[in-house]
Amino acid sequence: MGKAKVGIVGCGNISGIYFENLSKLFVNTEVHACSDLFRERAEEAAEKYNVPHVLSTEELLASDEIQIVVNLTTPQGHFEVCKRALLAGKHVYVEKPLSLTLDNGKELVALAKEKNLFIGCAPDTFLGAGLQTCRKLIDDGFIGEPVAATAFMVCHGHESWHPDPEFYYEAGGGPMFDMGPYYLTALVSLLGPAETVCGMTKTSFPQRTITSAKKFGQQVEVKVPTHVAGTIRFASGVVSTVITSFDIWSSTLPRIEIYGSLGTLIVPDPNTFGGPILLKPAQGTEFMEIPLVHNYEENSRGIGVADMASCIETGDQPRANGQLANHVLEIMHAFHTSSDTKRFVELDISCEQPRPLPLGLVKGFLS
Repeated sequence: MGKAKVGIVGCGNISGIYFENLSKLFVNTEVHACSDLFRERAEEAAEKYNVPHVLSTEELLASDEIQIVVNLTTPQGHFEVCKRALLAGKHVYVEKPLSLTLDNGKELVALAKEKNLFIGCAPDTFLGAGLQTCRKLIDDGFIGEPVAATAFMVCHGHESWHPDPEFYYEAGGGPMFDMGPYYLTALVSLLGPAETVCGMTKTSFPQRTITSAKKFGQQVEVKVPTHVAGTIRFASGVVSTVITSFDIWSSTLPRIEIYGSLGTLIVPDPNTFGGPILLKPAQGTEFMEIPLVHNYEENSRGIGVADMASCIETGDQPRANGQLANHVLEIMHAFHTSSDTKRFVELDISCEQPRPLPLGLVKGFLS
């Protein structure tokens, strides 16, 4: 198996784990070059992770050596960089969300198809040991027929820890567009595609005060809803309650639970790759912890890129693919549209439920 050469655009807060894993964890990828709007940041990353080339974005996209561009820019740059990469003949993997607008997401998926290229998108946490084990439990009938689900992501925003939190309160930010992809992608990977969305939104605090060290005391104007609640009906008939919020100081809500005709499954945090997983059969007396039966329980961000690299050789569809990401993007927009219009939203975009990873994968390999 050869190694796909990767170029990383954007060397900010999330990039470190991509550099680490795409260079060391996966046997079929290597980071060949990196770029950033601030060249010194790219140079620091290159030195830290032994990346051979620091390039401008234009040079990186023009490089004949690079097969996959990993776009780690802020959401405002996702569409432009992805489109330029596809036009340059590169496969593309982008941090979530796929794009700010649904029309731009559709354009990227169509352009990739036209160019016979892959476009993929985070999150790839659903390929971790935790969610893959949950997928097997559901597929093997341990909770019977899924009938309902809940998904809750509640916190008080990122300004207390993130060095540059402003973009979380701009278009493309907020709890649904920032954290919603983890939860919605997990639900689609476990239950299949969605059909209908109903939502309500709220902006509780018009300003936020940064308390992280770099910009301590600075004020942030909030331009997006920071509390989003609603329901999703899936094509299978499952109805799920979803809440994402940056307005809540503390909570005892679970992350994700799946309720079946024969039992209940408590799913681990979809922003992680491991467990714990808890299962209670209908006739059981208590929840029991289920051991992980898949690999990749540690932070394996970049597994979606490695899966794409494998699919370049096999011709299979990457699991964290653009159609899945665009479906999730439409669901996220639908919560806001439903709230604004006071109507249910019937989704136009569907996707195939991603293939589960096979059992018995050796660490570093995908197939």
